[in-house]
Amino acid sequence: MRAAWLLWMAVSAAGAEVTPFLATYCVSCHGAAVQMANRRFDRLAMPPKDDDAILLLQDIADQLTLGQMPPRAAPQPSEAQRRAAVESLTETIAAAHARRASTGGRTVMRRLNRREYLNTIGDLFQMNMAMFDPTGKFPKDQTARNMDNIGDTLITSGYLLEQYLDAAEQIVEKAFAAGRRPAEQQWHFKGNFRQQNELDYAHQEVYGLKYLCLYESPNSLTHEGAYGPLKAFSKGAPADGYYEIKVLAEGKNRRHPYGKLLSIDPEVPFRMGLVPGNEKAGPLHHNQPIEPQLGEVTVADDKPEWHTFRVWLDAGYTPRFTFPNGAVNGRGAWVAIIRRFKHTLTPEMQAKADPRIRPARPIVLRGGQMPHIRIHEVSIRGPLAEGSRPWIEFEASRVRELLEAFAAKAYRRPARAQEVDHLMAVYGRRLMDGRQPSDAFKDALKASLCAPGFLYLGNAAEGKPLDGYALASRLSYFLWSTMPDAELLGLARDGKLTQPDVRVAQMRRMLADARSGAFVTGFLDSWLNLRSLGDMPPDRGTFERYYAEDLEAAMKRETQMFTRYVLDQNEPVSRFLHADYAFVNKPLARLYGLPVNIAGADSHMLRKVRIDNPVRGGLLGQGSVLTVSANGVETSPVTRGVWMLENIFGTPPAPPPDNVPPIDPDVRGAKSMREILTKHRAGAACMSCHEKIDPPGFALENFDPIGVWRAKYENGIAIDGSGQLADGRAFQDVAGLKKILVERQAQFARLLTERLLTYACGRRMEPMDRPKVNALVRELGAKGYGFRDLMELVVASEVFRN
Repeated sequence: MRAAWLLWMAVSAAGAEVTPFLATYCVSCHGAAVQMANRRFDRLAMPPKDDDAILLLQDIADQLTLGQMPPRAAPQPSEAQRRAAVESLTETIAAAHARRASTGGRTVMRRLNRREYLNTIGDLFQMNMAMFDPTGKFPKDQTARNMDNIGDTLITSGYLLEQYLDAAEQIVEKAFAAGRRPAEQQWHFKGNFRQQNELDYAHQEVYGLKYLCLYESPNSLTHEGAYGPLKAFSKGAPADGYYEIKVLAEGKNRRHPYGKLLSIDPEVPFRMGLVPGNEKAGPLHHNQPIEPQLGEVTVADDKPEWHTFRVWLDAGYTPRFTFPNGAVNGRGAWVAIIRRFKHTLTPEMQAKADPRIRPARPIVLRGGQMPHIRIHEVSIRGPLAEGSRPWIEFEASRVRELLEAFAAKAYRRPARAQEVDHLMAVYGRRLMDGRQPSDAFKDALKASLCAPGFLYLGNAAEGKPLDGYALASRLSYFLWSTMPDAELLGLARDGKLTQPDVRVAQMRRMLADARSGAFVTGFLDSWLNLRSLGDMPPDRGTFERYYAEDLEAAMKRETQMFTRYVLDQNEPVSRFLHADYAFVNKPLARLYGLPVNIAGADSHMLRKVRIDNPVRGGLLGQGSVLTVSANGVETSPVTRGVWMLENIFGTPPAPPPDNVPPIDPDVRGAKSMREILTKHRAGAACMSCHEKIDPPGFALENFDPIGVWRAKYENGIAIDGSGQLADGRAFQDVAGLKKILVERQAQFARLLTERLLTYACGRRMEPMDRPKVNALVRELGAKGYGFRDLMELVVASEVFRN
């Protein structure tokens, strides 16, 4: 009681110093008469009574620290007054944190999200998950600030519980089927290559169905010759396993006379890919929900060569060949060639030229030079003996031992006696129902996959330290998005993971493992919302190159490779804001206007290049960020400005009042977007937020919806990328803004620290976490702000431990 009273006194004393400052400089805009940004300070109780009040005080302190408040037009405190107010606010907040921590709080259990569930199933059952997704009917995981692993948003509904049961049924049955593979078989396909109705008649007329032909990229809209399935093998592989696939193929007409009509780069050799398909999922000549790239080769021109793939196929999946750098407009090209390039046809075909699509196809195939990949023969052998061991050897005499061992792996800790008793009870009931012992055993395994020990991550009481096993899971799901391995569990058993230096050593080991790619992907999807890249696809008519050059995949990969490099090299976190290098392939280099020479068969592969253009280095010049913050048609300084405040500045704006109309991108007539926004924020209700939102949004306005630099809008109006931040600092373009942000590295480091801790712990950072976050940032600053150093500080921190 005495400790709580002392804490209350500390809060009250500090708060008494804050109140006069707020009354002098803040209440005129945030008081009884006016509540700018829906904030009111004149009724702010001291000491603060709840998390919302603490957050409001923290926001005030942040705005004062950044110089964003009071507004430039309002009376300003002296620097000494500003510093004193911030120090007093900090003391008030720290004392309030301590008081609330002393009274305890609530703990939210966190279940596995969908991607963690899939990864865990794959590791638990040693199962290839490339073509197996038992979560297809799971409801979409809800997110908070783009994070998909926050405990209080991952609701477990009755419907989801039903889907867990169905998924467990599929998983266990598939795992046991792995030990019943049939003998190796061989198939050979030559001639009679049927594809799709739009092409079969032309291929029959011209080639007698002798070839399997690929014309379009999978990114095309019509998929005319985008996928080359083996119709005679449409039922797919007889069993899960590795298969050897040999294909005799050549490239035809790479150097064609049709210019830019076909969106194919004639300087780059053709590439042939291999993806799986399942006729139960839809037509094999169209894209399907599950089609991971299984392999890719470069195809020689006009010279059939054998290529060998060794790939995993699930039962029922058939190989399909693709043309990754093929055309995206092949269907329209047949008629366009007749109309615009008739003179390039052979004399015989010129005489028969017919600009209707059905006769145009065979005419162009006979007398034209349509680029395509031509497949002559295909052979398949499998399933190969490798990987044919059964997942588990069932013995009725060892049921309890087997269930206990499985439960320990599934629950990521030693199974409790009552948990094993429950599984044994399931086994016993199934035997009484007349099930065979092996089937009853499978039912017990299915029950374990629906148990809280599997579905939920270990936790502890609020403010209490996690035990070793919970820490092993926290580390593993943070860095690998899957269950801990044997080494982590061994350290947990020995009680060593509670030591910060041991956790840091394990983090270094885990980052050296290929599975750590899951951290880069998952964290970028959560921090920058890259998982939404493509949700608002760019307009195909205006931005055809986005599809023709597979820019979406390249953009995302660029940001992932860039982040991985910053992490591996322990580069300062300011590299995210500005860098003199980028990771690009030939299409990205062209998109960015970089003067680098990337040519040859591997020009689609990304590589690190030096850049001199200050607008490009760092996240703000990358296509992924610029595309995900646009709407696919046009850009909006407001949308991008909000994205910047949320993900770079770390000062998200308040939601707009209900009576404020939305702003749509509009550059009609003589109005620029800047003029429209100037009129919009003329009212006091809009000014307070747009003064912070618009400047960083304007800095990015020179980038179009896919990240191409532009000096003017389509109507000829010049784009003005200049602005002034709320603290009065001005910039002329995005390069100037980046310079200011780099100088504010500590502010960005705090944002990044909070995002990493949120992602690592699976919970929101609350007001009581702020002092610990600030302490981590100070320690990071002393180390030079290295990104890898930040990761190690996070893993060693008290927040991570508790």
